[in-house]
Amino acid sequence: MMRRISTTSHMTLDNTAAKASWLSKASFWYTIPIFKIGLKRDFSEYDLTRPLPEHESAKLGKRLSKQWSKRMSNRKNAKVRPSLVGVIAHCFGWEIAAYGLALGLMELGCRIYQPIFVGLVLRYLSIINIDNNTTNPYGHTYMGRVAHYYGDNQERISTNESMFYAFGIVFCGIVAVIVYHPVFTYLNYAGMKIRIAMCSLIYRKVLRLDSSQLTGKMIGNVINILSNDVNKFEQLHFIHYLWLGPTTVAFSIYFIYWEIGWCAVIGMAPVLFCIPLQVILACMTKYLRIETALRTDHRVQVMNEIISGIRVIKMYAWEYAFSAALHKTRKHEMHSLIKSSVIKGIMMSLILFTTRSGHFFSCYCYLSQHEKITVESVFYIVSYFQILRMTMTVYYPQGMGHVAEMIVAVKRITDFLMLPETHIANPEPMDPKWMTRLAKNPNYAYYYRKRFTPARSNIIDIQNASIKYGKMIVLDNFMMLCKPASLTALIGPVGSGKSCVMQMILQELTPFEGKVSVEGVPSYSAQDPFIFRGSVRDNILFGQQYNREKYQVVIRACALIRDFSLLPYGDRTPVGEKGISLSGGQRARINLARCVYKDADIYLLDDPLSAVDTNVGKHLFEECICGYLKTKIVVLATHQLQYLKSVKHIIVLEDGRIKLAGSYDHIFTRRDMKTLVPDAEEDADADAIPMTAIKSTVMSNIKGPNLKEFEEMRSSGVVNCSILKHYYLAGGNCCVVLFMLSLFILAQVAASIFDYFISVWAKIEDKRYFGRGTFWLPEQFDNFPRSECIKAAGFAVLSTMLISLFRSFFFYGFCMKASISLHNKMFNSVTRANMRFFTLNDSGRILNRFSKDMGAVDEILPYSMVDTYQILLNFVGVIWLLMIIDAWLLIFTAIFTAIFYIIRKYYLKASCSLKRLEGVARSPVFTHTNATMQGLATIRAHGNEMQLVEEFDHYQDTHTSASFLFMAASRAFGYLLDVLTCVYITCIIYYFLLMRKDDSAYVGLILSQSIGLTGIFQWGMRQSAEFETQLTAVERVLEFTNIEPEPPLESEPGKEPDGSWPRQGDINFKNLSMRYSTHETPVLRNVTLSVNPKEKIGIVGRTGAGKSSIVAALFRLSYIEGSIYIDGIETGGIGLHALRKQISIIPQEPVIFSGTLRYNLDPFDEYPDVVLYSALVDVDLRLAENIDCLDEVMSEGGVNLSVGSRQLVCLARAIVRNNKILIMDEATANVDLQTDLFIQKTIREKFAHCTVFTIAHRLNTIMDSDKVLVMDSGMVMEYDHPHKLIEQKDSMFFKLISKTGQQNVEKFRGIAKQSWDRTHPADPAV
Repeated sequence: MMRRISTTSHMTLDNTAAKASWLSKASFWYTIPIFKIGLKRDFSEYDLTRPLPEHESAKLGKRLSKQWSKRMSNRKNAKVRPSLVGVIAHCFGWEIAAYGLALGLMELGCRIYQPIFVGLVLRYLSIINIDNNTTNPYGHTYMGRVAHYYGDNQERISTNESMFYAFGIVFCGIVAVIVYHPVFTYLNYAGMKIRIAMCSLIYRKVLRLDSSQLTGKMIGNVINILSNDVNKFEQLHFIHYLWLGPTTVAFSIYFIYWEIGWCAVIGMAPVLFCIPLQVILACMTKYLRIETALRTDHRVQVMNEIISGIRVIKMYAWEYAFSAALHKTRKHEMHSLIKSSVIKGIMMSLILFTTRSGHFFSCYCYLSQHEKITVESVFYIVSYFQILRMTMTVYYPQGMGHVAEMIVAVKRITDFLMLPETHIANPEPMDPKWMTRLAKNPNYAYYYRKRFTPARSNIIDIQNASIKYGKMIVLDNFMMLCKPASLTALIGPVGSGKSCVMQMILQELTPFEGKVSVEGVPSYSAQDPFIFRGSVRDNILFGQQYNREKYQVVIRACALIRDFSLLPYGDRTPVGEKGISLSGGQRARINLARCVYKDADIYLLDDPLSAVDTNVGKHLFEECICGYLKTKIVVLATHQLQYLKSVKHIIVLEDGRIKLAGSYDHIFTRRDMKTLVPDAEEDADADAIPMTAIKSTVMSNIKGPNLKEFEEMRSSGVVNCSILKHYYLAGGNCCVVLFMLSLFILAQVAASIFDYFISVWAKIEDKRYFGRGTFWLPEQFDNFPRSECIKAAGFAVLSTMLISLFRSFFFYGFCMKASISLHNKMFNSVTRANMRFFTLNDSGRILNRFSKDMGAVDEILPYSMVDTYQILLNFVGVIWLLMIIDAWLLIFTAIFTAIFYIIRKYYLKASCSLKRLEGVARSPVFTHTNATMQGLATIRAHGNEMQLVEEFDHYQDTHTSASFLFMAASRAFGYLLDVLTCVYITCIIYYFLLMRKDDSAYVGLILSQSIGLTGIFQWGMRQSAEFETQLTAVERVLEFTNIEPEPPLESEPGKEPDGSWPRQGDINFKNLSMRYSTHETPVLRNVTLSVNPKEKIGIVGRTGAGKSSIVAALFRLSYIEGSIYIDGIETGGIGLHALRKQISIIPQEPVIFSGTLRYNLDPFDEYPDVVLYSALVDVDLRLAENIDCLDEVMSEGGVNLSVGSRQLVCLARAIVRNNKILIMDEATANVDLQTDLFIQKTIREKFAHCTVFTIAHRLNTIMDSDKVLVMDSGMVMEYDHPHKLIEQKDSMFFKLISKTGQQNVEKFRGIAKQSWDRTHPADPAV
């Protein structure tokens, strides 16, 4: 049985909602434990609860993938795209519809009648009711009046009835609260379930992607879909207002029509106009969303490349070039976001003036045809517009916008799901019932035969196979037959097609001609080691059960015992993403150990010997390949020909064709093949320690590491005000901020003036018609003409519209500027960070900040901010009206405001902490997906798809737990606020009925405003809390702007070296120590040595000796103590760019960036094409047929080039730069001997005038060096000419070469002697 690969679970607590009663769920009582924790401390991973069974990622993903696969299988035409919306509707449609029905019953069955109760209360206070002496014992009373509201000649309303109608207003509000919050909560959960299911489906699709799709922007595209697109499904609670909104408008027109006739339609014109306007804006939003998403994909992809290649970028001093590239993509993205912001600005402004203009037009139209309009009619109409205000200017546009974005998300996800699939991957992740569809899907049938049909015999039989990669034929007429207990070696120059043969055997590449028959279970060791974040043991076991005896045999065969003794926690040592904390040799051997540990029939080993020294390589070949795997079919691709003397079947490839095939003796006795193999057994490195002794504690009893250093940085407590200050200052200076805030205030002042003037206008009309009133009217309005009233009200509405539109445009422009500034600051900080930061933070964690968090800053934060300011200012406007009407109401208001503030304060403690935890919990989802896409061939070869799905689902469940807690707390907060708002409104209404009966207009104003407060106030308070919570995204961005940086890139004035520095290449190390972290032991210790100009220095030493650390010290990539002088200038005193631009490096792991070949050689466009092409010719790159090859597009990571070809591109970079100092960090490890000799020859010719450091496994490449530096434990053990060191029988260097045999000792002595004589012609022989 397989186990999960590397995940440990913190979720041990039961979900608080799991056993809650229906009453507890309806009243949100089950959220109390969440707030108790939030009051005491910040939430941690150990506070996360198990997700509810219906929220589990495995169940939801299986459910959605089952339906998608069913629709894919039932297609009659392969070109027809199944409807993803239909799949979602099938899985979640009934649930969503049921909640929509409950919402509709609340809106249309209860809340729509609230204005009738308002009208009846105002009728009670009216002059007509006061003068009405009609009594009818059989007349309508209480609810009868509600049903016959529009009847004529009704009897007088009693005080008891007025109290009943006041209760009716409150009751409708309470019912709305009781229904609204639970329904919205479960709609939120439904949206969350769709998001969870969609993420799981996308990941399952990743596992089945055809290998041809893993190029270009695919990783950026997938990460962006997982971080942004799927979130659009969580806003389902607004979707029902797409039908409820227009329906409520229709009901409102009907009720208002009975009051003012056809003027109701005229008055409703602004609201009706908003419906098609919102549709148009939503369509525009949809197209802009597509444009924005594509540009965000590109930005995330560029950022992913930068993170992956940051070490190389720093060493090449290319930060500015990649900064320019990212800023260009960011600029394009912001252009789309700014256009979207204009639309959002229009939508957000509608809330202030749409319903007010509708009310104005209703009154104006009615008065133009009638002599009078009563206070009751005015505020009856206003009350309906208050209901429509929330429905049509908040919920309806939100629904339209979210649906538009969901349509875009569905299209993008569908495009991804329709990508070609491979026939070799396990179908179960995508289609749990795949075995029932074998007849319909040939891919399923193929996999079934491979997995469940017993192999007649284990064999690889390839007949006349030809393969294309794009338009290029990479294998032509290839033939191979392999049987059990056989070893087949594939050799040939760089780019000859060896890796393509491996991919063909794995069925990752399908031949367009010929036949490939593979019988047996394969295991695969990739040329690029696949190392994921976890412990070393996790990487080796890779989901297999731990068998101690077998495990020890494997790690001994793979030469890992000594490495485990050196690692701080043995095989439980955590390794970063891509094995960033391991050496190249360790990564290669762990990768090999994973392959070997798996029980398989066929072992495909793609160049596992290149990254290790020859002593270890010999051990691997003899003990592992020819020993442990001797009974298996083994296919080995290698450049290390010295091991192949006993191999019976060797295939020589050249340009994708078989040049020769046969035994070692048959091939290498040919004259044209002798140059491919060394004269004698190859060299060795300094790894002389026996690989058999190891303490058992390293294997099983050693304590696990303290992983706190690897935890993601996270703030605590409520978001500090300084975060908001930083955000504001990122958008503009203090004057700009004050001007923006004044626009918000002015817009609300204009709106409140209109609201107040409506009550005054109603008084004027009442007094004009009846000749008296039950109210006080300011003297200046005593004889105010109707035309002036119309002008004043119209001016207030127009002012509100113009100011709110200008305010919204200015505000969104401000926010876009802040987003640009924050993104640039974070990017500059990350690219300037020291390398320790990238060791502790994997790519998923960093990409989370650049995708999810920046997405929140770009789009979510501005909306929640403008909503907060707008609604809370509306609340202030209502309070201002209350103060004008009755100052005593401030007592109620002050009490409730204090209660609201206290509740909000306590809520924020929990919500901010949960939001941070939610952000942290999401990072592993991205990291896991990123790692999966990079190691897809290895994963499929090992058949670990379901284990990785299980692990992905676990990461999702962790994130779901945090997300659920945040949603529940947020809804409980809104529910409590609305309940308190209902209590507040009840107090206000009954206060006016009991204490202020004399002013029906003011009572009408208060009642209509109160109706508006229900719902919108809690929304504003929740948005204010959401605003502060979303500020955690700004906080997380700002955290990455305060990373410990490297020393300055540019030199201080007066300390710049002159333009010709260094002229000589003289280097001196003085008491140099280096450590990767300030609290770790040094990896270099007191290194003191001198390198003369133009000297060639070879560096040797066992794994962990400090060879690569010398390179890091020269480039100042870590913490340095002591000094390094180059041509007399101390490198610590000049800028990093001044230093790094003068040192060329050919790194151990070649890095290729997406873009043209020209861009990869010269991102600054400093050199003419002739120079670039000449460098490519010098390195004999296959692509260099003519100068047009510079326009060849490289895929992300250079996957369209072999590893050896990538290395040649790196060599070409060094030639182009033509610096005085060159470093080769095991640069020829992945190339064949002939290419190695060619590279060495090129270096001797092109870099004869340079000082060269060479770290190499092949000792013959450094035997003619001017000096050899022997390192051990970070110290210089020996440093002299190789000839002198060989002659010293007790030297470490002599002991090292002695292991290669006497023949090699004499050979190396001769090479070293020739080098000595050449450089010391007058010196006697030593």
